[in-house]
Amino acid sequence: MSRPDPTPIRLDFDDEIVWITFDLPGEKINKLSREVMERLDQILSELESRSDVRGGVIASGKDGVFIAGADIAEFQSISDAATAAEGVRAGQAIMNRIEALPFPVVAAIGGVCLGGGTEIALACDGRVGSDHPRFQIGLPEVNLGILPAWGGTTRLPRLIGLAKALEFIVRGRGVDAKRAARLGILDRAVAHPELERRALELLRELQSGRRPSRPKKSFSDWLLSSNPIGRAILFSQAKKRILSQSKGHYPAPLAVLEVLRKGCHSKKRSFELEAEHACELLTGSVSNNLVHLFFLSEGAKKDPGAAGDNVTARAVGRAALLGAGTMGGGIARLLASRDISVRLKDVNPEALGQGLRAARQTFEGSVKRRRMTRWELDKKMALITPTLDFTGFRRAELVIEAIVEDLEIKKKVLRELEPVISEDCIIASNTSTLSITAMQRVLNHPERMGGFHFFNPVDRMPLIEVIRGEDTDDTTVATLVALAKRLGKTPVVVNDGPGFLVNRILGPYLNEAGHFLAELGNIAAIDRAFVEFGMPMGPLRLLDEVGLDVAQKAGRILAAAFGERAAPSSAVDKLVAEGRLGKKSGRGFYHYDGKKETPDATVLAIVGVDPNPVPARDLIERALGLMIAEGARCLDDAVVRSPGELDLAMVMGTGFPPFRGGLMRYADEQGLNRISDDLKKWQDKLGSRFAPPPSLAARKSFY
Repeated sequence: MSRPDPTPIRLDFDDEIVWITFDLPGEKINKLSREVMERLDQILSELESRSDVRGGVIASGKDGVFIAGADIAEFQSISDAATAAEGVRAGQAIMNRIEALPFPVVAAIGGVCLGGGTEIALACDGRVGSDHPRFQIGLPEVNLGILPAWGGTTRLPRLIGLAKALEFIVRGRGVDAKRAARLGILDRAVAHPELERRALELLRELQSGRRPSRPKKSFSDWLLSSNPIGRAILFSQAKKRILSQSKGHYPAPLAVLEVLRKGCHSKKRSFELEAEHACELLTGSVSNNLVHLFFLSEGAKKDPGAAGDNVTARAVGRAALLGAGTMGGGIARLLASRDISVRLKDVNPEALGQGLRAARQTFEGSVKRRRMTRWELDKKMALITPTLDFTGFRRAELVIEAIVEDLEIKKKVLRELEPVISEDCIIASNTSTLSITAMQRVLNHPERMGGFHFFNPVDRMPLIEVIRGEDTDDTTVATLVALAKRLGKTPVVVNDGPGFLVNRILGPYLNEAGHFLAELGNIAAIDRAFVEFGMPMGPLRLLDEVGLDVAQKAGRILAAAFGERAAPSSAVDKLVAEGRLGKKSGRGFYHYDGKKETPDATVLAIVGVDPNPVPARDLIERALGLMIAEGARCLDDAVVRSPGELDLAMVMGTGFPPFRGGLMRYADEQGLNRISDDLKKWQDKLGSRFAPPPSLAARKSFY
């Protein structure tokens, strides 16, 4: 082979075969920046003029990464439609040149292949993917509020059919090699060591005129994709489904649908539609906000949580868990899923059984979705050992406490725990409201304890609050942050304080919902206003999900800390007194019958309602104003280090609408002076809980 080219893409010639290898110097991944695309354009010009090349393979010099997609940072430089159009059409032209090369080209994909990387692969004549653990191929552009506009939305349906392509693009999730081969995206799914050989094998087949076999379309595929009536049904159902899921807040999936609907007969027209919709989306607020969150998330992945030359996160291979039940079982399953052995302790044998069942049920879901084999399930469950005592705790490198939310009981258990663990073992509490600093006071080595607050359900909620008590040292923080990342979660480091970060900000929002109910007397209307704003569920439904007894306890802690502004409404107290604890008891603000839930009209008599129509915009203005005010106080009190971390926590911990970019980003868009004035207006009408913090009006913006 010839000497490698030192640029981001190198050419190697071997017996009439050209290897086009992406390998960005000094980078862990390959991404398609403007510089890389210009280099690719130059390479294509060279290859188009050569007569001694009979085939090509596009590969990567990075282990576990093919091409991770476009350089998202360059999105932030797009300020107008003309700039967006220039970039989109340039990308389309390059993909079209790959497709039109005078010799067959195969993509040898040995790892992460997303976005523009997938579009390059789709422009090739054939694709081979490996079983590398990091392999995934996908078109996640909708997650950034855009659509695959370098030909992905055009080429994929012509490769695998309209119905499959629509689902693949709109879901925005990557799939492994076997799944990609079943869909017809890959021509071969092979063992990783065989990738280059099998790519050359496919290339020789293409050179000889043989086309790779593709999965045959079923009759239903034909019915939905290949005739006008079927297509009309497909697009109509898809639109209903998209609107049901997105409530119309996310325009990108609808844009994908329009490209497929209007461009299915003509590639040229489809490319034009890709460009038209991409320009509109790239310059819109939804994409800007989602890109903002993307960078916040990427920043959290790189943040060690604690700085310092001597700070090193400790590896955790053996853990112990105090407290079984649903939460404990969920945490144990999560640890075992990352090959961490777990001693699961509880004083109640029935609770241990419940915890093991909870863990197994989640693993069973992975088996049903073909993300895990039955053998792998048994192997993971074998890592969880139930116990009624402290046997085996001496070997643990981490103990997570997840027992009842009672400070004195937690202190008692921590006193019992410390003598039976090693001096290097880190202690973490999963408390959602209680003081980490108060718990540390009973330990001989308080520096090794911190908070590790999971959100329920553990397997789905992506956030973990890592809480620094007054005595928590940097090594403990760094270890908990590193573990959160290993568990596939996003950690946000917060300082100890009532409600920590998420619950402190969520408290006024949920409390105000009780006031809304007393004023409006319409459960459905209150929750509908916030769902239409973009929340995953309304505040009353969320209270039921959390548990009214849990909310009551958290409310009292916040009221004790913050006084009049956190004084709880009477609604939750009255329902708890009637034995209504929310979803877990079958009744709260709603009545639960299996999977069916309906607003419970009998609540109105219990709470005592003086019906008075309240416009939805007033509900939003009041509740969001209170949340923003509390967010400002959290920044003033240094509970969290930055507005970005606050926003990330609220999106990932409460489901605050991602398309709005986060709570403080939303505040900036509304204008801080306007929010402060609105709060003063409500203060005059409804009382001191609306008093804005002085810093709110003093700030020009949070960002």
